[in-house]
Amino acid sequence: MQNPTKGAETVYLAAELRLPTNWLDYTILGIYFVVVLGIGFAARRSVKTSLDFFLSGRSLPAWITGLAFISANLAATEILGMAANSAQYGAYTVHWYWIGAIPAMVFLGLVMMPFYYGSKVRSVPEMLLLRFDKWAHLLSSALFAFAAILIAGVNLYALAIVVEALLGWPQWVAIVVAGAFVLAYITLGGLSSAIYNEVLQFFVILAALIPLVVLGLKKVGGWGGLTDKLTAEHGANFTTAWGGTGIGSANPLGANWLTIVLGLGFVLSFGYWTTNFAEVQRALSAKNLSAAQRTPLIAAYPKVFIVFLVMIPGLVAAALIPGFGTADSGYQYNDAIPYLMEQLLPNGVLGIAVTGLLAAFMAGMAANVSSFNTVFTNDIWGRYVVRGREDGYYVRFGRLITVIGVCASVGTAFLASSFSNIMSYLQTLFSFFNVPMFVVFIVGMFWKRASAKSGFWGLLAGTVAAMVNYFWIYKQGIIDIPSDQGANFVSAIVGFVAGAVVMIAVSLFTAPKPAEELQGLVYGTTSPGMSEPPGVGDDAWYRRPALLGWGAVVLAAACYIPFSF
Repeated sequence: MQNPTKGAETVYLAAELRLPTNWLDYTILGIYFVVVLGIGFAARRSVKTSLDFFLSGRSLPAWITGLAFISANLAATEILGMAANSAQYGAYTVHWYWIGAIPAMVFLGLVMMPFYYGSKVRSVPEMLLLRFDKWAHLLSSALFAFAAILIAGVNLYALAIVVEALLGWPQWVAIVVAGAFVLAYITLGGLSSAIYNEVLQFFVILAALIPLVVLGLKKVGGWGGLTDKLTAEHGANFTTAWGGTGIGSANPLGANWLTIVLGLGFVLSFGYWTTNFAEVQRALSAKNLSAAQRTPLIAAYPKVFIVFLVMIPGLVAAALIPGFGTADSGYQYNDAIPYLMEQLLPNGVLGIAVTGLLAAFMAGMAANVSSFNTVFTNDIWGRYVVRGREDGYYVRFGRLITVIGVCASVGTAFLASSFSNIMSYLQTLFSFFNVPMFVVFIVGMFWKRASAKSGFWGLLAGTVAAMVNYFWIYKQGIIDIPSDQGANFVSAIVGFVAGAVVMIAVSLFTAPKPAEELQGLVYGTTSPGMSEPPGVGDDAWYRRPALLGWGAVVLAAACYIPFSF
């Protein structure tokens, strides 16, 4: 991974960060891998049908799917990347969580899950088939499958460079070993295996990050000592969320409050959290609509606080070494968490931390591989290539395409090594693939007049517009944008606007779908899937999605207050 700034060079972690691991650390790592495979074998017994393999039979409780939802997002690219952002940008990192995640997660739970779950779709692209036509469905399926493999490869490559630096394993060994374990437990138990492993991985990741934060704060004299050192070194804005973000003001992030709110907080955020099937798939595996709605809402609560676990290590590294991330310091921003691991953690705890990083990489890769095999099998192969076969055939094909998907991820992992900026690369992929899909969903969901043909053309226009903005307008210097992250925010806005405009224009010149085909697919029509089994809709606060959702928003807003001034 690497410093997310324009023109950065290829990054490898500092050579001096080799960890002093011993037999105890490797024993902990070995135990973890044995448990992972054990979960895969245990989950295999529950796989009887394709619904079991691809969506866990829609049988899982909300607390399981909620933890899996957040764990699928908590990949090591995010952990190391957000720590790097904090070492470079300071408290600006909170925007990716409290503006760039929580509102969209709440919107997904309260507004979109009744449509997803009630319509009984098996994937996000399948929803476009119901609302628009087969061309929108096929294009969205192909784009998602392609993006999922690219993102899984990024996770594998990031794992390889970290493991090479910290443990001395060659990159190809780390890639093959991690890929083999992910392949084994997903092939064995399908989505259930991935989800239960993600729950385990969530707690392993917390066990890795919490000691790092506690010992890091102790090293710099607590929160007060940390802010004093950072203010002296970087200025007062470094520990605030909004300092220097006025329109026309210069700041390292290369973005102002408007692009943060619209580009990150609305377009990129809602595009990712509401249409990324790697996340939505976890909610679709829930046992009923109530549990499906609560899945992203339950995940929103730990998401509010996880920012501290990834941000504080970056801030501590910046406080301990003046100029951290610059050439003179000998470290790059990506070295923040590995540097603190090497400096602060004793053996045993070090083994937990290394296991936590590997767990995070595997969670991110597994989420993308499991969503890839579902979309490719059901939305491409089963819909357009081999139709009408017995159910067992699609389970077998799902296992086969999982093997192919992991092998392709290994290939894209080596491809990712040619990119100089992995974190920005991920954000760029989201602006290309998730944002256009979101605008198609949101227009189709709230506007009955949106025609069947508008879905395909809106998706295509949004994707092309975002790519043109990034590769031509930004990369060729047509318009000066200070950083890759700022360019991603602008690309997201451009893709959203282009997709919406094209959808409206196409809809005005083509016939809308018949009203009877829109029932349960457009807001204001008969709500789908609202009937619940007896006892589900009781009055316990944790069973009320609206209360859970607004509570998460209020909590995130309250957390902003200390960082706003």
